[in-house]
Amino acid sequence: MGWIGDTVGSIKSIQIRQLLTHAVSLGLIVTSALIIWKGLMCITGSESPVVVVLSGSMEPGFKRGDILFLHMSKDPIRTGEIVVFNVDGREIPIVHRVIKVHERQDSGEVDVLTKGDNNYGDDRLLYAQGQQWLQRHHIMGRAVGFLPYVGWVTIIMTEKPIIKYILIGALGLLVITSND
Repeated sequence: MGWIGDTVGSIKSIQIRQLLTHAVSLGLIVTSALIIWKGLMCITGSESPVVVVLSGSMEPGFKRGDILFLHMSKDPIRTGEIVVFNVDGREIPIVHRVIKVHERQDSGEVDVLTKGDNNYGDDRLLYAQGQQWLQRHHIMGRAVGFLPYVGWVTIIMTEKPIIKYILIGALGLLVITSND
């Protein structure tokens, strides 16, 4: 009958108690992932401790699909650092290099100007209308490390949602039909 027939037969033979056990196991996996994510947020001081590079604007340093690890400390941001920031009105964070730092005389706060390494001009066109500088609250974190190409899994699942649904379905089916 094949793999599909065996899988359907396996699902039919599952007892209610087994089904509940598998559902609890799946819930524990999801809860563990959330706890790890929140723990990383506390350790790194960043609202998003891991991000995927989505464009080629930082090539050759970072390529599309690289995963960046972020950390946000109280130290002042310096020219040359790579930061990840959010712009008002945009959902997706941007990974670019700080090219200028401006300290305000009245408050002592530091504003920054960014640019993608592979871009011709600075990022003022990406900022909210009328905004010339990024303030500290816009910055999610500084890049402290990266893994090349690993983020392609995320990009593919975002660009081709059917693959994401097939993967989630296959994992769910695997959890339901396992005999442990």
